[in-house]
Amino acid sequence: MEEIIRIFPQRLQEFCRQAFERPDRPEELRIRIGQPLQLLNGAEELFWSGKRFQKEREDTYRATGEDMQEILSAMSRYSLYAFEEELRGGFLTIQGGHRVGVAGKAVCQGGEIRTLRQISFLNIRIAGEQKGCADGVLPHLWNREQIFNTLIVSPPGVGKTTLLRDCIRQISDGNETHPGKRVGIVDERSELAACFLGRPQRDVGVRTDVLDCCPKSQGMLLLIRAMSPQVIGVDELGGAKDYEAVEYVLHCGCRILGTIHAGSFEEMERKPYLSRWLGEGYFERFLFLEKEAGKRRRFHIYNERRERLC
Repeated sequence: MEEIIRIFPQRLQEFCRQAFERPDRPEELRIRIGQPLQLLNGAEELFWSGKRFQKEREDTYRATGEDMQEILSAMSRYSLYAFEEELRGGFLTIQGGHRVGVAGKAVCQGGEIRTLRQISFLNIRIAGEQKGCADGVLPHLWNREQIFNTLIVSPPGVGKTTLLRDCIRQISDGNETHPGKRVGIVDERSELAACFLGRPQRDVGVRTDVLDCCPKSQGMLLLIRAMSPQVIGVDELGGAKDYEAVEYVLHCGCRILGTIHAGSFEEMERKPYLSRWLGEGYFERFLFLEKEAGKRRRFHIYNERRERLC
């Protein structure tokens, strides 16, 4: 909590403090110049009156340009220019591993975003760990002394990244049954390890090396060459280059733990690379994650023949 409170100006720290004093931990805090300060927690949406949270938008505190400038200065340690590479990706990671999405005027060159200026919108995503959430999953992912090549599959917002992080931590640390493995993480969006100044803010295990803010396709190849991982963890596989890099990693004998956005095998088959993986048996475990009522989640695991294991 204190890591987030300290980036707010004094006049807004009560907004942040009260957000964390609520029974449920907030998921997002949103600041938009000229609009009410907002707290999001699942389906709940609340606005800040200046003294308390309320559901109504009337009589609320509206964020000012001065508020935004002070928050940005505190987040970047008064050197926003030093974070231009992160801004290009649309976010900054602050101490504690909390990721702050930013939006404003995009400065483009050669058809690509170079940086963001006139930042007017912030989305502070509260980082959290759920250690042990992979306890029921991992027994199905071990193949004697190796990990099955595994894809965690679900729609956005169900908890793939949280589950992947805990799988990586436990595989890296090892236990009395399975010795720890060398794990490499390609953390393109700073969500898995949540690095701040190059150091992971989340517990990803004692044998884990992290490439932060690196494109997945390049990072996987670099890790193979430089760090000789036994397992690579990668979040949100998407583009053709990602899939080509995954195939290279698999042919090098390294294991893959990855996540993708999909809701079923049928949906996966509509994606060319995934369809080929399904046909050729590149992956041996498919973990489908679903959200139930409230914040509960359940999973189903299938093998490469699409036989349900649990």
